[in-house]
Amino acid sequence: MATFTATSPNNDQFPFELVRPDLEKVEIAIRAQVRDFDSAVEPYITYICNTAGKRIRPALAILVGGANGEVTEDHRKIGVILELIHMATLVHDDIIDGAIARRSMPTANAKWGNALAVLLGDALFSHALTLATDFNSIEICKKVGQAAREVCQGEIIQTQRRFDLTLSKKDYFQVIEMKTGALFAAATGLAAAVSGLSAEQEAALASYGMKLGTAYQIYDDCLDLVGSEEIVGKTLRTDLAKGKLTLPILNLLEASSEQQREEINRRILAEEEFDLPTLTGFAEYDDALARAVNTAVELLEECRKDIAFLSDSAYKKALLQITHFLESLLKNCRN
Repeated sequence: MATFTATSPNNDQFPFELVRPDLEKVEIAIRAQVRDFDSAVEPYITYICNTAGKRIRPALAILVGGANGEVTEDHRKIGVILELIHMATLVHDDIIDGAIARRSMPTANAKWGNALAVLLGDALFSHALTLATDFNSIEICKKVGQAAREVCQGEIIQTQRRFDLTLSKKDYFQVIEMKTGALFAAATGLAAAVSGLSAEQEAALASYGMKLGTAYQIYDDCLDLVGSEEIVGKTLRTDLAKGKLTLPILNLLEASSEQQREEINRRILAEEEFDLPTLTGFAEYDDALARAVNTAVELLEECRKDIAFLSDSAYKKALLQITHFLESLLKNCRN
């Protein structure tokens, strides 16, 4: 099963192929930021950069810049800042989840232990916030800080609500909008701001990013259930084991009989293994997964409406193609 990255598949039809030269500049800029760390710390940060390489957020910032006339150094810098924050969240996520692999490489916590991994994540967070001050704009610094805060709050709430069988779909969406949607929205919204767009247009592009990020998180949650670790390159089947109630499972609980619900709840609270054969043994599972996919697809349809105001260009076309590409990945989850 494919995964959603900024650098694959390697063909001209892929939405991010248009901005590959700019993404290469972002990559160079990220490596340059790594060299700003103390020489004793630099090798650890370099390793993390090599295990967190999707670069979706920089790609979105660059595409929005291009869709509004010109990709500038500021758009690439927004991408670098948000990617550093994203890498920090991945390091902390892996600690919380006890994950041992990312992009087919050992996670920082698996390699050096939780204590050092926490500090490395903190270092990346603080460096990103420092880099934001290069804009000499209180407003941009504030929005970067708000996005970082939202991600952290989302993780805190999710951690608080593990094994919480009273979690509602509204609660679930609040968490994923914070932990994933916020950085997507920051990428598209901040890129609109540095392009000089109106507040209304900036809000529309931020909405596009929020909905795209939310749909992407639903895809990731579905992938955790049905994906292959060998293909995806990271530890899967961790959500239920760690008490995370994701949309497919919430749908399953909603549709199940009282007896089935009691059985699922018992397994979750007992931290029993939930492998795919176990899940597919519940009659409502396929429909629960399909409904989660359909929810994400509806969000992607709304994304397209958010950017209807943009003038036709290759960049707008790519922003639309991203939604169609993610939609195809989502539909693969239920096949």
